Amino acid sequence: MKTEKELLERDAKRDIGAELLEAARQMKAGKGRVTYPSVVAARTASELSQAQFAALMGVSVRTLQEWEQGRRKPSGAAQTLLAVATRHPEVLRELAP
Repeated sequence: MKTEKELLERDAKRDIGAELLEAARQMKAGKGRVTYPSVVAARTASELSQAQFAALMGVSVRTLQEWEQGRRKPSGAAQTLLAVATRHPEVLRELAP
């Protein structure tokens, strides 16, 4: 692990603008890859809104958003339900009101 001083020295040598521009060029050229948490994939596959999906999962919309943004991780049971939702989204659509 680097010390605060080492991090400051490293950052002083960086050209953040150039790094961002290069990253944008790579994305435009198709060299980058955007990844989505499995929660987003499960909800998208089910074609349900956040509110509908959260209700079926038995969590608040805020909790679902935290999962989708990677700030929190679903519990073991929720992970199992998400796996089912990803593989069989039609099941969630059938259960939706």
